Amino acid sequence: MSDGPAARRGQGQPWGGVRPFSIKTKLGALVVISVLITTGLSMIAVHTKTELRFIMVFSMIATLLITQFVAHSLTAPLDEMNAVARSISHGDYTRRVRENRRDELGDLAQTINRMADELAAQDQQRKELVANVSHELRTPIAGLRAVLENIVDGVTEADPETMRTALKQTERLGRLVETLLDLSRLDNGVVPLKTRRFEVWPYLAGVLKEANMVASVRAGIASGSGGHTRTDVHLSLDVSPPELTAHADPERLHQVVANLIDNAVKHSPPHGRVTVKARRGPQPESLELEVLDEGPGIPRSEWHRVFERFNRGAVSRPHGPGSDGGTGLGLAIARWAVDLHGGRIGVAESERGCRILVTLPGLPSSPS
Repeated sequence: MSDGPAARRGQGQPWGGVRPFSIKTKLGALVVISVLITTGLSMIAVHTKTELRFIMVFSMIATLLITQFVAHSLTAPLDEMNAVARSISHGDYTRRVRENRRDELGDLAQTINRMADELAAQDQQRKELVANVSHELRTPIAGLRAVLENIVDGVTEADPETMRTALKQTERLGRLVETLLDLSRLDNGVVPLKTRRFEVWPYLAGVLKEANMVASVRAGIASGSGGHTRTDVHLSLDVSPPELTAHADPERLHQVVANLIDNAVKHSPPHGRVTVKARRGPQPESLELEVLDEGPGIPRSEWHRVFERFNRGAVSRPHGPGSDGGTGLGLAIARWAVDLHGGRIGVAESERGCRILVTLPGLPSSPS
């Protein structure tokens, strides 16, 4: 459900955008009350023949007291917001502003609190990234160091088998660097697309074949970021019609399909099946892709979060045997690549497991 202007207005301004206690209303009431007090005291002075100077003094004292009360009600929350903002600038995201007002300052308090929530979430994500990257780097570096130390110390010879072990650890480091580069692309904005027309069946068949080959090579060692070691999951392809063509960036589409397959395999049961379906979209050269698995599925309450960075799902046992948790970036990278095409990606209804639906727009519409 989109968060449009009406929704934002409903969040920040109750009662359809009309504030019965806005600051403008309060200042206007202050002026009216001051005039009424002065007028009322003047009328009393006329009827009681009181000296005008006493009326003026009483009027000024009453007006100052009311003004002081209104000014305090306006400056007190500003002082609190200033203190919270100062804490946020020092890295303390735990403090919040009280949201007990129904005016512009109440809206500002909500905005500051939302900002603090977002900054706290980003700080947590940054810490998780550092922890994930540190964990992912430590294992291949330690393995590669052990292999090289054994060769230097003469414990083992630099035979093909030993060098293959070192190569596997180096490949793991390369995959992690690839993931971090993709994350950098996410942060730096739009990447130029190199779109072209291609046949879908041979293209997707090559992606699935590569996924199977990579899984076989990685079997027996811990998986690196962005890849799985499951060899018991069967990958199947369903393209209709077989001569289907599409217009997209093959390299970016490869990222989408590979990450979706990787995620589906990780969540598949032993000897499960992952199916990749491709159909013609409504526009010329457009494409609709589906990736289905037989895993536990994704709770509907998590559908809007599965494509966020570092999100690893909330199911009790999210990963099948032989798979790791990854860095939680695969689906975020898939969404980034789909967004570059101007397409859509999301979780769809499924009787079993998880179903991810991707729609690519194809050729741009020609001007009429």
